[in-house]
Amino acid sequence: MSIYADPCREPHSASRAEFMKPLANFMPPLPGLAGLPDSLKSYAPSPVWHDSTTKEVQFFRLPKKQAFAIYHQARKFERQTRQPGKQDGAVTRNGLKVLEAMVFSFLNFKTGRLDPGYKTIAKEACISRSSVTRGLRALKACGILNWLRRCMPTFEDGRCKLEQETNAYAILPSSQWPGFIEPPEAPPPLSGTWGDHPIGQREPLIEADTERRMGSGINAMIRQLELGERGSLAAALASLGRSLQAAKP
Repeated sequence: MSIYADPCREPHSASRAEFMKPLANFMPPLPGLAGLPDSLKSYAPSPVWHDSTTKEVQFFRLPKKQAFAIYHQARKFERQTRQPGKQDGAVTRNGLKVLEAMVFSFLNFKTGRLDPGYKTIAKEACISRSSVTRGLRALKACGILNWLRRCMPTFEDGRCKLEQETNAYAILPSSQWPGFIEPPEAPPPLSGTWGDHPIGQREPLIEADTERRMGSGINAMIRQLELGERGSLAAALASLGRSLQAAKP
């Protein structure tokens, strides 16, 4: 099929207008339209994007914790790619605004559904519609966001017509972002500094003796002795103590 007969192309395209111009030199004006400019201009019956699909889109579930982590990783990506003296990095400020609205306002964490319209995104992100377009373009170039254009067939005067619907969006993991470097994990605290983990537990015999000196009961001492390894003196004393407790009337 010729591209000029493609019903999915947008109307008034430049290529179609160039194609129709030479015909005006050989064809007489249409009756009643001689005084109208561009009387030979054609119109697409379904003015939708050529790559729009009519099939049902399957959304993939994205848990809340993972979605929030992706947003914070996108902020790190923006800082990594921002050059000195520049306002924007690869993700751009508009991209972060759009992603924030997607994650925190529109994403259904149970089903993964994510299909807001441009005007809805602009209102939630407090930016203009053109800024939404630039932000989406940046997010797609970074590999953070992708989408499918959708359309829906309707019938008007006995003819099938396609109507454009909102896009179906998908938020992608950071492993698919070209150029993103995951920051290394923070090193553990040095030995002896604040936040350092204890080297090990104290001896059960010492802990049991501490309980005795503090005036705790026999049960508290036995609990400390039971922390000893199997076959150790502490474990034997704990077993003996439990037996004596059970033999009491």
